[in-house]
Amino acid sequence: MASVKKLLVDSLKELVEAELKEFQWHLVNLHNEHLSRSEMEKADRLDTVDIMVARFGPEKAVKVIVDILRKMNQNDLAEQLENEQKQAAEDHKGAVHDYTKISLRLKNKLKQDYQRILIGNSQKGHRQHLNEIYTDLYVMENETGGIESEHEVRQIEASHNRFTIDTPIKCNDIFKVQSDTGQQNRKVLTMGIAGVGKTVSVNKFILDWADEKENQDIVLIYPLPFRRLNLIQEEFSLIGLLNKYFFSGREELPTLPEGDGKVMFIFDGLDECRFHLNFKEDDSCTDVNEKTTLSKMITSLIKRNLVPSALIWITSRPAAASLISRNYIDQVTEVRGFNDEQKEQYFNKNSSAEIAGNIIRHIRKFRSLYIMCHIPIFCWISLTVLRPLLAQESNDKTPTTLTGMYTNFVLSQMQQMRNKYSDDSESKAYARSFDEIILKLGKLAFHKLMEGKLIFYKEDLEECGLDVSEGSVFSGLCTEIFQEEKAVSERSIYSFVHLSVQEFLAALYSTLIDKKEKEKLFFQSCTEKLTWKLSKKPLFQIHKAAVKKALKSENGHLDLFLRFLLGLSLESNQSDIKELLPGLELKSENMKYSADYIKKKIEREKSVERTLNLFYCLTEMKVDLVEEIQKNLSLGKLSAQNLSSVQWSGLAFVLLMSEETQEKFELQKYRRFDEAVMRLLPVIKNTRKAL
Repeated sequence: MASVKKLLVDSLKELVEAELKEFQWHLVNLHNEHLSRSEMEKADRLDTVDIMVARFGPEKAVKVIVDILRKMNQNDLAEQLENEQKQAAEDHKGAVHDYTKISLRLKNKLKQDYQRILIGNSQKGHRQHLNEIYTDLYVMENETGGIESEHEVRQIEASHNRFTIDTPIKCNDIFKVQSDTGQQNRKVLTMGIAGVGKTVSVNKFILDWADEKENQDIVLIYPLPFRRLNLIQEEFSLIGLLNKYFFSGREELPTLPEGDGKVMFIFDGLDECRFHLNFKEDDSCTDVNEKTTLSKMITSLIKRNLVPSALIWITSRPAAASLISRNYIDQVTEVRGFNDEQKEQYFNKNSSAEIAGNIIRHIRKFRSLYIMCHIPIFCWISLTVLRPLLAQESNDKTPTTLTGMYTNFVLSQMQQMRNKYSDDSESKAYARSFDEIILKLGKLAFHKLMEGKLIFYKEDLEECGLDVSEGSVFSGLCTEIFQEEKAVSERSIYSFVHLSVQEFLAALYSTLIDKKEKEKLFFQSCTEKLTWKLSKKPLFQIHKAAVKKALKSENGHLDLFLRFLLGLSLESNQSDIKELLPGLELKSENMKYSADYIKKKIEREKSVERTLNLFYCLTEMKVDLVEEIQKNLSLGKLSAQNLSSVQWSGLAFVLLMSEETQEKFELQKYRRFDEAVMRLLPVIKNTRKAL
């Protein structure tokens, strides 16, 4: 608590320098299991107090200081500190009791909200207990915050220190005091690609706190996902916002508890934020009771002008992470999804032993599928797709790319829908209208994705021809693709079960619509439209327009859409689409022009994150990436000094997606050979010759 820290600092101020050194000597010798001599050598009074409170906690820190003061014959000072601490405890007793009650009410609410999770492989879209199906994710603590990493000095430091800090951690431990430093991270940014499990990790953290299993030193946790914040139009004070959304609008929360790390705010999905976060504004909010805009409230919290002692957790896709300067972040972590053991745990937890065994054996045969299963959402889709597929005698159409798997996922929903209504004459119309429902959902997905909207209302559905009252949206398949929930205002809101599903359906829609509609979607100027009409390579013109649009996106919200769009243009995936819509006429086109255009963009693109996504696009087009990456390595563009840990893992992943064993990989192209070897060991194992 802040009041205890002040008491301790005031007590140490009474000691002269020689006495302070003696105090620190006693402290290290009596508690060497918690403290090291090197820590105390340069520690002043403030540092000493911070370290003690971090290691012992406030109450024990007081006892330790009192004991040492008595050893030093500073009995009057020891007695004074004891009396002041008792008085402070009495003064705060009532307030602490009130917060305990509020904390219990909040835990009960969050337990109801987070104990169940919607899973797509349930037959009716049921929610299951998170604790029953949750599998730990592979989370890496791999970058420090503070100075912007593109500064030259910081690049060298980050490069040199990267191995020592690139270590796996559990989500529940991210905000705990670190045993080696005694410090606690206050503001953490967690990055990860779509579907890798960022939100599920957040949900598990919250549920474990609400169940009183973990992080009980935190008094209050407030999850404020950006997709919900986007719906708020009016101004609030922070206290007013928390009372409205967590305590039914009643003034149950008069203020926030004092003390470091007692309150936590979780901002999930920075890439979904649809309002401007201006960190350059000097005008910050400092009063929790002052009404202000949502943008100013959030930036003030992150900049520590509002509730300086609060813990802040932000999650984001990598492309949107730059919206917050690293000057405001203490620690960056990366969710890498499942490692090999965790993949198998997932399938075993979510299916029978026989089915899990069949799926695991199958995906091990196909290298790209096995690697892709590090993404939890891909595991869910794989389970849905492969369970019926492996029951067949012949399964020569097993997908090997992200696009292929999502295409088969939609096909599996069509089959499930047909099976469900095969004996029900009154409901057969739903099954027959599957293609119509998919097109309407695709239209909704596309237009709202372009607008940056991930949550929809009844009128949004009706604009796309979806009549909610008829139940067509939620018949059979749609409980696994689309979901309905009540907002705080009790107004129904709708969303796709995962953002990647919306992105896939948006790409599918833009592939299926006629030429006239394509013109409206992809081309704005008269020159672009005329070029497209006269072009002998119309598909290439669409790809070119889509690549440009995706590269202009600030938060990367079109990256996955682009990958799906390019993947759906392959003949192999188009044959699957024909199964979905037999009457559809799709014309294939040589993809070489699109691939060459993307390669040129890779050479010119300055952003490493966008470069990696373009590599992913080539993967979906089944283009050999090794040669392209080697070319960029030789130019020094992809080097140890300009790749973060997140980007290193992305590059290694892209290389590992190569279906065939690589004949040769020239590691000396990297500027830091030793680090490259360590970073790309999995790639070397898949290479016959490494130079």
